[in-house]
Amino acid sequence: MDFWGLIAWFFWIFVFAAYLMVLFSIIADLFRDDSVSGWLKAVWIIFLVFVPFLTALVYLIARGAGMQKRTYAAAMQQREAQDAYIRAAAGTSSATDEITRAKSLLDAGALTASEFEAIKARALAEPAVQRR
Repeated sequence: MDFWGLIAWFFWIFVFAAYLMVLFSIIADLFRDDSVSGWLKAVWIIFLVFVPFLTALVYLIARGAGMQKRTYAAAMQQREAQDAYIRAAAGTSSATDEITRAKSLLDAGALTASEFEAIKARALAEPAVQRR
């Protein structure tokens, strides 16, 4: 295989990988779209199998704008779910809660007075840092 044959081989591998990405994006969009009936989804899949390049081109032209909106909506939904999980896992505690816990530890003898004051100063300073 000469140099240009190798370049052509890499080019066709790239084209094939790009086609697979488009194909999987179309299939994911088909199953994400609730406005399309099951029969119409089956017809799109059949055409994607038997006339793949033309069907992919027609799908992207006819339904490309809706495809973008559905992908964006799915990404926003996933982001909101992730943010909700992070908030739940991190536990939202106010400065008052932290100071109360530190005070109970101080009263139990688990903290020294200087450690309590450091925790109290940090808890009171955090909201000011977050407002910036």
